[in-house]
Amino acid sequence: MSKKLNANFVLPVLMSFFVMSFIDLVGTGVDELKQSSETPGYILQLIPFVAFIWFFFLSVPVGIWQDKIGKRKALNIGILITAIGLLVPLLGNTLPVILTAFSLLGIGNTILQVSANPLLVDVVPSDKSSSFLSFAQFMKSIGSMIGPYVAAVIGPKLAILFGVETGEWRFGLYLFAIISIIAFIWLSSVKIEETKAESERASLSSCMKLLGNRFVLMMVFGIFLVVGIDVAMNSNIGTFLTQKLGINEETAKYGKSMYFFAKMIGTFAGALLLTKIKARSFLIASSAFAIVSLLALTVTPNEFSAWLIIALVSLGVSNIFPLIFSISVGKLPERANEISGLMMMAICGGAIIPFLVGIVMENWLPGGILVLVAGAIYLFGVGLASPKTK
Repeated sequence: MSKKLNANFVLPVLMSFFVMSFIDLVGTGVDELKQSSETPGYILQLIPFVAFIWFFFLSVPVGIWQDKIGKRKALNIGILITAIGLLVPLLGNTLPVILTAFSLLGIGNTILQVSANPLLVDVVPSDKSSSFLSFAQFMKSIGSMIGPYVAAVIGPKLAILFGVETGEWRFGLYLFAIISIIAFIWLSSVKIEETKAESERASLSSCMKLLGNRFVLMMVFGIFLVVGIDVAMNSNIGTFLTQKLGINEETAKYGKSMYFFAKMIGTFAGALLLTKIKARSFLIASSAFAIVSLLALTVTPNEFSAWLIIALVSLGVSNIFPLIFSISVGKLPERANEISGLMMMAICGGAIIPFLVGIVMENWLPGGILVLVAGAIYLFGVGLASPKTK
């Protein structure tokens, strides 16, 4: 008998996806510290590094740990760690403090990513799981879009109320910390009947062995690159806009909101288009669109075209992660656990690629974008090499 839809269970789980979006504040952290310190831009890319490197170390262990304590408890611990990370900047607006904060955000986000999706599947009818998973990503996109605005506009207004004149953006983080605590209390108040995995849980050993499969290795590296492109756009686009076009730093911050607004539209449109278009064809078209858009960004002549091209880049990459995931699992469904574990680990591309882009951009501004072009070309190759499906 199919389970009934119960808003008392579904809503607090969906709330966790909104909390999941707070990791995208890494770009805001980079831009704000760039304004308030003399730290070189490429050093500030340590912020996304400490946030995303945890996916490499913790994804599979968290999955094993979650099996022992339960998905709801694991998810709530992830939310609590996120809240603590968002409160750490109370200690100051210095690089060490912000690195500590985003490190905790990264640990919390790893747990959230591993636990939230399977728990959502547990609380919705099986015939509605796909639509709710898509809606959950829509929720996450909303949080990613409003995050930079809250930090840049709402944060300073709150800071004025408390008489704080430095590091005003941190008050936006405190607001998100309060939201995280509410989400923690809400999820703690419900008892969810969880399903146990029937198939064998992926282990670190089984995941590493699967990398010997050339197809899997190719697809996992594709995830590494698309997450890297996504985070690098978030954390470096402000620097690019100020240095390329002379846009003031306050205005440049909204490049991230434009990027995530387009991503929200892209994921929604992708869910509709994939009912008509094959995943392989969509991957090829998306990556080709991303290549052209990124190349256009290197030669954008004015502010208006820059905003438009940033949105086009976002539309190009917005669906590549789920496309690669679905193609991979579709080819090797019996290894879904290991593939899922490996792709969670590959999210650490968000730690490596932005740092590389920051170093290149420090020496040659368009070169940083060309690093992303190279990644998009690889993703285009992944599309061409993917198996054709009926």
